[in-house]
Amino acid sequence: MHVHPLHHFASRGLRSVGQGSPSQDRRLAPIDLVLVTIFLAGLYLGVSLPITSKVPLTCAPSGIAGVILLWRRRDQIEPGHLVGLLAVLFVYVASILSANDFTFLAKRFTGLIQISYSLVIAYALFLTLVRAERRQIGAILLGFCVFILLGCLLETYGNLRPFSDKVRAFLYDKAYIYDADVRDEILYGRIRPKFFTAEPSAVTFAFTHYASNWLVVSPWRWKALAYLALLGGALLVLPGPTLILMLLLLEPYLFFVAGVRARAGMDATRFVGAAALSVLFVGAAIVIGQTLFAERLSQLTSGRDASFFYRFTGPILVAFDIFRTQPWAGAGLTGEPFIVDQVINVFMNSSSFQAAWKFSRVGDVLTNYFWLHWIYLGMVFGALAIGAITFWLRSLGTASLAFAWSVWVILGQASGAYVGPKTWSVLLIAAAVSTLALRSPARAFVVRADSVPREMARGRPFPQSAGLHA
Repeated sequence: MHVHPLHHFASRGLRSVGQGSPSQDRRLAPIDLVLVTIFLAGLYLGVSLPITSKVPLTCAPSGIAGVILLWRRRDQIEPGHLVGLLAVLFVYVASILSANDFTFLAKRFTGLIQISYSLVIAYALFLTLVRAERRQIGAILLGFCVFILLGCLLETYGNLRPFSDKVRAFLYDKAYIYDADVRDEILYGRIRPKFFTAEPSAVTFAFTHYASNWLVVSPWRWKALAYLALLGGALLVLPGPTLILMLLLLEPYLFFVAGVRARAGMDATRFVGAAALSVLFVGAAIVIGQTLFAERLSQLTSGRDASFFYRFTGPILVAFDIFRTQPWAGAGLTGEPFIVDQVINVFMNSSSFQAAWKFSRVGDVLTNYFWLHWIYLGMVFGALAIGAITFWLRSLGTASLAFAWSVWVILGQASGAYVGPKTWSVLLIAAAVSTLALRSPARAFVVRADSVPREMARGRPFPQSAGLHA
């Protein structure tokens, strides 16, 4: 005679029912961990391979790893995900068709290809990360930070610089290799490490990006102290203003992740604590900036820092001029050739710009992907794109849209290349780590004998609404 298992529970009164091993289900396979590592290494290096004379494969290792990850996650691709992605691409297609002067359409179409590639591989990374165990991703991110710190130490004090310079000369076009070592010696008292990248800012950006995401995803109790230790070590080993963003990135973490319960909204006590800590960290960022980068700040305030102008002041001025002249669709994706005269005119009319500063390409002096979004798309299509991407992120199940967008905006002040993989990986990685951090852990449940439905006791399927699943 067959006896349903739940009759056994009824006879014993109280039992625990598990789901097997959910934590193991969430662990990535070793091959996935290797591919994620390669993807992040590709973002760090930024190496490009030419597909055609006009279309490069940017962050080539990331692209290769992303395609493989997409194939491995093919069973997790849902129709809603594709609808969201197609909505985003539709907005971009409409924007380049709506931009003025069709003679630049081929250039804009190249930008469309690049951003499509960037979004797809970032999506593949997202699908992989959200199925990981938090400690796995935390270990990779922390490993990168420690590796960067040790590598920069060796480059500065261990005679690694000659080898690093040879590798850099092989990997990157000479026009894009950083050559302002004399300036660094004046500002920082020494040559800043590049550690196989094209420029020091690539090192500090990657360190800031990976460390801030490690803080979010790591379940370690003492991670906040370790994060501040990482910041202190980086300021000593690889100094640069980008590192100050590590303190600013604490703001979205405190408000939208640490202060939020997974399914119950914002707790008032934690909100007040988060607000207080936020004010403290902003103050700390100001003090550290004035203390460690006094000479750099002096150049900024006196209008002698070309790098800051090209990264922050200039893009803002151009974006607002675009709002005035091309509010509907902007310059179009990668549309710098269309607005060369406009950019020069804006720069020359700015009191912060010095005529002695020379540049060969407009694209080299608009290095802020947040403001490039508005320069490329204008006010109308820029807002439509934000809406479409938000819809896509929601369809992916992002736990905190506010956190993802906040991280994207903050890091946009230290990076250009709007259509490149780095820009969109910043957004999708932030979406993934917030989802991992806010995901309620799988747990066993307790079932009372008197709570077992009659249908289940008779051998019928247990209804999903009864709450017996994690």
